[in-house]
Amino acid sequence: MADTVLYEVSDGLATITLNRPDAMNALDVETKVALRDTLRLAAEDDGVRAVLLTGTGRAFCVGQDLKEHIGLLAADRENGTELTMTTVREHYNPITAAIAGMRKPVVAGVNGVAAGAGAGFAFAADYRVVADTAAFNTAFTGVALTADSGVSWSLPRLIGHSRASDLLLFPRNVGAQEAYELGIANKVVPAADLPAEATAVARRLAEGPTAAYAAIKESLAYAADHSLEESLAHEDVLQTRAGASKDHTIAVEAFVKKEKPRFQGH
Repeated sequence: MADTVLYEVSDGLATITLNRPDAMNALDVETKVALRDTLRLAAEDDGVRAVLLTGTGRAFCVGQDLKEHIGLLAADRENGTELTMTTVREHYNPITAAIAGMRKPVVAGVNGVAAGAGAGFAFAADYRVVADTAAFNTAFTGVALTADSGVSWSLPRLIGHSRASDLLLFPRNVGAQEAYELGIANKVVPAADLPAEATAVARRLAEGPTAAYAAIKESLAYAADHSLEESLAHEDVLQTRAGASKDHTIAVEAFVKKEKPRFQGH
């Protein structure tokens, strides 16, 4: 993996860290490729039961590296090509799909500003632990672009259509406390405590019933665009599967014995 994305697995928890602190973890091509491939690696690794996505320095991720971007746009103009914006389908879409679609929980440890695609990646996570000094900014229309990285899908589901429209049409910094009140942040902690708190949340999930978490992710995504009747039927399928899992047996036996269950993740 590139030095711009760090990857560590410990006791079922994969920690993926954006590591361009001098550039506020802006997304150049190298970083986008590394992040996409690292997330896919974590998704496919049976030894990984939860993922923590975070950043180094004072930013979580400020989105597209505009310094690189302007050079790529100039090359497109000179060569008569339109390669620059293929980054959405080659990088941003696969990254967002990997976060939202992997069959294990993803925690975003938002250590600083999350803007543009960086905000989109945080929105795609299942749980957001946010430093009290952090902020979110959609940023797209500020550079005459539209939403990408799944923001048009994820943000309305977090805060509602009207508020999402407001933040997309009139981008601004949304501080940690407002983010919590809107429903973007699940938990706000002092900045100094962010690494430990985000890791604790992610580790708790890594020690939990991974297959049940995967089913919850699937049921929430399914119910977002299906009827109640369809969602009830889908819940039946998922619950039948969960009821046959080893973890369910472990949990019931532990409950009867008044012991703490030790889940195996299947």
